[in-house]
Amino acid sequence: MTRRLAPLLLAALVLIAGAGQAQAAGYRYWSFWDRDGDHWTYATQGPSMARPSDGDVQGFRFSVSEDSGDAARPRGTAEFAAICAGTPAKEGTKRVALVLDFGTAADAPSGETPPAGRTACARVSPDATTADALAAVAKPLRYDTSALLCAIAGYPKTGCGEQVAPGDEGAGASSEQRKSAAGKDDGGPSAGLVTGAAIVAALAAAAAWQSRRRRNANP
Repeated sequence: MTRRLAPLLLAALVLIAGAGQAQAAGYRYWSFWDRDGDHWTYATQGPSMARPSDGDVQGFRFSVSEDSGDAARPRGTAEFAAICAGTPAKEGTKRVALVLDFGTAADAPSGETPPAGRTACARVSPDATTADALAAVAKPLRYDTSALLCAIAGYPKTGCGEQVAPGDEGAGASSEQRKSAAGKDDGGPSAGLVTGAAIVAALAAAAAWQSRRRRNANP
């Protein structure tokens, strides 16, 4: 019986470990996006390398995420015609529409409050990069020694792509906001523990059923 239960217990450990990985640490940073039709796609180049064309829409979003797969997308208006309506075309320049989403209080560094999101139309030289366009409309910018974009329009005041441990997201938010962002109440069990307990209970029930089945088959 012990040999038969071993694979079940091993499966439980694997599944519990997987549930724990769902609580992996993330990073607090500005993500960079390209507007493709009616949706956002994670940019494949950094803003200092990307050279948008006239009429392009690009976005930035400040948030805590593990990687590009779960990064939060910019919110709000994302139509070139609307963003650049008040910036007429000019020969020898290009216009780039920018969507700046400073994120939520749940993602803010401790002691900081995210500014309201906004849009801007940058009119820059034809060979300008996205970083040039951003500098034209959203100073002050801050970069680290590796040219990682750390702050837009002075936000946040400190920090740059720092790792955020599970449970520490929303250091700048109220306890109610952190609860809402985490999807659970303070003092309650984590999703990983609940999932693990459910898995173990299900396996235990399966083992008991198998044991009863063997006894019935061999009276």
